[in-house]
Amino acid sequence: MAKTILFVEDSASVRQVMKSTLTREGYEVIVACDGQDALTKLDGCKIHLIISDVNMPNMDGLTFVKTAKQLPAYKFTPIIMLTTETQEAKMNEGKAAGVKAWIVKPFQPPQLLAAVSQLIQA
Repeated sequence: MAKTILFVEDSASVRQVMKSTLTREGYEVIVACDGQDALTKLDGCKIHLIISDVNMPNMDGLTFVKTAKQLPAYKFTPIIMLTTETQEAKMNEGKAAGVKAWIVKPFQPPQLLAAVSQLIQA
């Protein structure tokens, strides 16, 4: 059975590229356009990994992560931030919220897939 990844990103083109990249690797991918949309997709179904942008309208990625971690079904779900943010303060805030990896855009698909593979098997 395929592992399920929730990918949260406000850019439609990035969502499309990521969905096809992850689907090609055999993952089931659920996409959301911002943190608020992503929360509606956390309906108790098993999510093996969340990948989220930081800067998004309606609800940013760090707020989304903090909110998602409050939900019992997703408390231990690993999270990767995929963002243009490189500020140490943001990274520390993410780590404190439970983020397991921080990948800076533009990214190389092999780098992302290695992080996904490592966290999804954990």
